[in-house]
Parts: sequence; C-alpha cells; structure tokens
Amino acid sequence: MKLRINRASPFARKARIVAREAGISNRIEEVETTVSPVVANEALAQDNPLIKIPALVTDTGETLYDSRVICEYLDTLHSGLRLFPEAGPQRFAALRRQALTDGMLDAAVLCRYELAVRPEATRWPDWIAGQKRKIFGGLAALETEVSSWADEFNVGQIGAACVCGYLDFRFADWHWRSGHPHLAAWNERITRRPSVADTTPPA
Repeated sequence: MKLRINRASPFARKARIVAREAGISNRIEEVETTVSPVVANEALAQDNPLIKIPALVTDTGETLYDSRVICEYLDTLHSGLRLFPEAGPQRFAALRRQALTDGMLDAAVLCRYELAVRPEATRWPDWIAGQKRKIFGGLAALETEVSSWADEFNVGQIGAACVCGYLDFRFADWHWRSGHPHLAAWNERITRRPSVADTTPPA
C-alpha cells in the first residue's frame, strides 16, 4: 500500500498511528507529499481530487480518503483489538471523539494557513479568534472526560493525541495546558506510547 503523508500533518499522523497500532506499518510505503492551499500538487491530485492528505492507495489499486475512511479501512486489516469499536456505546463514544478532534484539527490547520500563508495585511484576527474558540472549547470537553479513559486507546484517543501534538508543534505560544491539567497529564503519558512517539512532527 502507498500512503501519501506529510509529517507535519495531524490528519496524516492519525493514519500513521493507526497503522502502527494495528501492526501493519511494514505493509505501507509512506510517501512524503508537499501540500499547499494555493499551489496544486498534481501528483497528489491523481490519488485524491481534493488534493489533500492523507490519501491511501490500497494493494488492489483503489484510492481512499480522507483520514476517517483510511483509519477505519486500516483497522480492518488486523486481528487485534479494534481501534474502531464494533458496536454499542463505546463505538459511538469513539466516533464522537473522532468528530470532536477532527473539528479541532480543522480549525487549527485553518489558523495555521491564515497565519503562515495569508499576507499579514489581509489576515482577519476575528476569524482566527473564532477558530481558536472552537479549539479551546474542544479542549474543555476533553478535559472533562479524559480521567475516565484509563488505558483506553482507540480512534478517539488517537485524535486527542494528534490535537495535543499539533498544538505543541504549531501553537506552543497558546499554552493549551493551562486550564487543562488532566488532559496535559494524559498527553505526557501518551507521548511515550511507541506509535505516538514514532510519529511526532518534525522539530
């Protein structure tokens, strides 16, 4: 299989963590891919017409996107404990956390593009503040439930690890740990998990 990634992308990181948790990373060729909101990558467009990563080309030549679809597909390729619980309340709790953390990551990536790509004279501070409110609202929600996770690590916790890691990587000056001590303690522990440590964004 071929997985188009960028090591700075939190969505690609989700898929990379799932592959490692599932024990199938040796079956996947990770292809570093440059992406930009303003310059099209034509090679990536062949695998994903939305020109976004991650994109997975399966062993049969089928292309899958986005991260949610890729992660669930990868979870079908192993016989271990499912990262997408199969049924019942646990499944919907995991899917809800995935929706929450994906939304937080969407907002964070949009902030990154606004601050790093858009010319300073045309940036919209109120719009950035609105995205930041979504992120911190999500942090508050995770803070209320993280103590109940114990050793659980499914797609919901994978999303949370990617959120914390991306905020550290791109927005360290936001000091997200302030006011979220339980989430910060969980993140400190989870960063030592091999799948998380192995996919840490570049310095």
